[in-house]
Amino acid sequence: MTNFIDNFALRSYNTFGLEASARYWAEFRSTDELRDILLTCRERSLPWYVLSGGSNIILTGNFPGVIIHPAATAITRPEPTLVRAEAAVVWDDLVAWTVENGLGGLENLSAIPGLVGAAPVQNIGAYGAEAKDTIETVEYLDAETLETVRLSGSECAFGYRESIFKGALRGRAIVTAVEFRLTPEEIGKYTYNIGYGDLHNRVMELGGPTLAHIRQAVTAIRKAKLPDPAVTGNAGSFFKNPVIPVAQAAALRQQHPDMPGYDCNGGTEVKVPAAWLIDQAGWKGFRCGTVGVHPRQALVLVNLGGATAQEILNLARRIICDVQQKFGITLSMEVNVL
Repeated sequence: MTNFIDNFALRSYNTFGLEASARYWAEFRSTDELRDILLTCRERSLPWYVLSGGSNIILTGNFPGVIIHPAATAITRPEPTLVRAEAAVVWDDLVAWTVENGLGGLENLSAIPGLVGAAPVQNIGAYGAEAKDTIETVEYLDAETLETVRLSGSECAFGYRESIFKGALRGRAIVTAVEFRLTPEEIGKYTYNIGYGDLHNRVMELGGPTLAHIRQAVTAIRKAKLPDPAVTGNAGSFFKNPVIPVAQAAALRQQHPDMPGYDCNGGTEVKVPAAWLIDQAGWKGFRCGTVGVHPRQALVLVNLGGATAQEILNLARRIICDVQQKFGITLSMEVNVL
């Protein structure tokens, strides 16, 4: 089959560094190429899965069908404040490009691993910002009709690490490009977002808020807290921050006065940092054979060398169970399992 590679090793295509392979590997650089790949899958009754940057996935074994991978990497500027990036653009390269061109909106999302195509699927976020804040349009190929569809950001059902692409369109929409509506940086007019965590102090130490300073500060914070996947296998934040009712948060603070939390959903709920819960449960820095919890960031599970997917998932389940018993809060995984 044209452009299909047999028995393709996936270890270097997942940041956990798990050993796995695909029966076939196929890359697409255009919607026409993607249609051809999907038609071949139909004709041969082959299952398929789109693997983007591999930074948010656990591969539990060899994949019996076709792993489809985006390969188009163009960044264009259709309008002065509209930036279009194709699915295979490295996310942090896009952020760097926007900052260098004086366009604000993505700077708080610096240094997040992965490719642009996965950004709307996961609605990636960090330091008080989310991809949904700037996404104007998501372009995708419908795997059933083989037609190109454009959804506005308001049609994407964005939520906390959620979107229509993980819901109604899961397994059907293959993102080919994303368009972002950004804001020119005009000193005195642009509203910088530096109120989250220790970002404010870092930015002020650099001389005050600018797009470049925010990007520099976010990158430094993430580098200090998070392990490099090239050195220690991981998928970044393994768990979502749980959102609980205000009454439950108040009751927990009676027992744990120092429990942090952030009001959300109009003040009816509180988002509790999963890292704090895991740390308080005693898991931060835990090691057991080939798996562990990172000593500087309790949200990150790590492959210490030669770990299997099952070992990582077993550790995750132990943490979920322990946090539930201690706090009455059920953590949910942010990573995808294939």
